[in-house]
Amino acid sequence: MILMEWTELADDETVERTAEALRKRNVDVMVVNTGVDAKTKVLELLPKGVEIMQASSTTLDQIGVSQELEESGNYRALRKSIKSIDDPKQRYDARRKALGAEYAVGSVQAVTEAGQIVVASASGSQIPLYSYGAANVILVVGTQKIVKDLDAAMKRIYEYALALESKRIGKGSSVNKIYLLEREGQQGRVRLIFVKERLGF
Repeated sequence: MILMEWTELADDETVERTAEALRKRNVDVMVVNTGVDAKTKVLELLPKGVEIMQASSTTLDQIGVSQELEESGNYRALRKSIKSIDDPKQRYDARRKALGAEYAVGSVQAVTEAGQIVVASASGSQIPLYSYGAANVILVVGTQKIVKDLDAAMKRIYEYALALESKRIGKGSSVNKIYLLEREGQQGRVRLIFVKERLGF
């Protein structure tokens, strides 16, 4: 019952109502039909050669954005460069600098029909990017992540997404930090792409 609830795609009316609520909170919204469309839209929004810090995201992996950013050579992929650093102190310093990247790309765990965006994280690494650090934020979200309210968002995180994240990493994960975007202060900084496909979890 809960599994079906958290995986069911929102109907068109709910998607449009949620998109309008987000726009009133200064989040630009685009709605596309497929993951292929979403990838195309993300790449349209990213200037070639731009500095990008991507959050760990099953959604981005599924639609091929992660691979494009890290392997195409068209972008300054900070996550890839950070992974290549062996020295712990240098890697830490590089991570700190990446929090001010020109672009951040990722996903979220839930969006309420009232237009609130909820992000749950074990490390919290993506939260500074989303909240303030990155000059531009692009979020790709399957419409199964649209929920009625914040109570439902928390249930979706703890009753559904957490177990799947634990399975993905092969060990128990945890929700250590939660970010709630109530309203974006700068118009156009945060852009959210709703996808009418079941992506991520």
